[in-house]
Amino acid sequence: MSGTSLDGIDVALLATDGEDVVERGPSATYPYRPEQQALLHEALVAAKSVTDRAARPGCLAEAERELTGWHAEAVHLFLQQNGLRSSEIDVIGFHGQTVIHRPEIRLTLQLGDGKVLAKHTGCTVVYDMRAADIAAGGQGAPLVPVYHRALAARLDIRPAAFVNIGGVANMTWIGRDGDLVAFDTGPGNALLNDWCERHTDVPFDRDGALAARGVLDANAFMALARSPYFEKLAPKSLDRNGFDVSALEGLTPEDGAATLTHFTATSIARAVGHVPERPKAYVICGGGRHNPTLMREIRGLLEPLGERVLVAEDLGLNGDSMEAEAWAYLAVRCLEGRPITFPRTTGAPQPLSGGRVATP
Repeated sequence: MSGTSLDGIDVALLATDGEDVVERGPSATYPYRPEQQALLHEALVAAKSVTDRAARPGCLAEAERELTGWHAEAVHLFLQQNGLRSSEIDVIGFHGQTVIHRPEIRLTLQLGDGKVLAKHTGCTVVYDMRAADIAAGGQGAPLVPVYHRALAARLDIRPAAFVNIGGVANMTWIGRDGDLVAFDTGPGNALLNDWCERHTDVPFDRDGALAARGVLDANAFMALARSPYFEKLAPKSLDRNGFDVSALEGLTPEDGAATLTHFTATSIARAVGHVPERPKAYVICGGGRHNPTLMREIRGLLEPLGERVLVAEDLGLNGDSMEAEAWAYLAVRCLEGRPITFPRTTGAPQPLSGGRVATP
């Protein structure tokens, strides 16, 4: 899994039947080097002109080739570090790198060549898992909800919500009888990371310290909060560049970070308007849970309403590896033709399987 935060490659080992049996194994993150991140940022810019998902204009062909190689290296290193052989791995779920996501025109593009990865690793690879849903008129995201439901067996309270704060934040609502509703709530870390990269020497807000020193700018916040995205009905999904941040121009680094942090927190709190019943517990996953300022804001908005705010580790889970685990889980479901997207998670017309399979 390489997420929209562009921070590195997450690898996780899972033993699963693609249903209720989930045995979580080791996981690791291999951070991108600055030159790798630079190439991916170039790819995001080049992808803005893409209208055909088979096209690779500008640096996209190079980025796909390099990214696939990085993933192969990550797999080999992970196996070596955990005393495993590739012959012990039944299947690799390969997300790739999203460089453009515009479901309104039935377009999504995840760089990553599954055939090349299968060749380099000697393992069967399931990849391009969003395309079938998009082609059928779904949003192509989020795909993790069916895995969240399998993990929710650890929770004794329902309804519950899993909130993943990656580059974009998304929510999975799990009802009392296992019903699923899912959608992107709004920004996650991407806007804040980009802001920090432009204004400081660090490409993220370490420990939320920059935002903690700043003051919310009400005008800039309202300009962001008025985005028509929040009025759209769920299910719905976002591109990482889906918000116009020009209203923050002229703010200090600290005030801009404080405003963007508040924007992410309130977007998550506002998401309750799109679910059938208020969650009694929120489980926060993804890199955003490491930001104490963001977590303090989320708790300040939700806990006074009597709702519990937990992090994945409170349930014995790993909030960093959860999406990589999900891609392994989804790969098994794809191999067996089981649905990975649903009408109330992506807006697909019916439950759909997906993915392309590459054999070594």
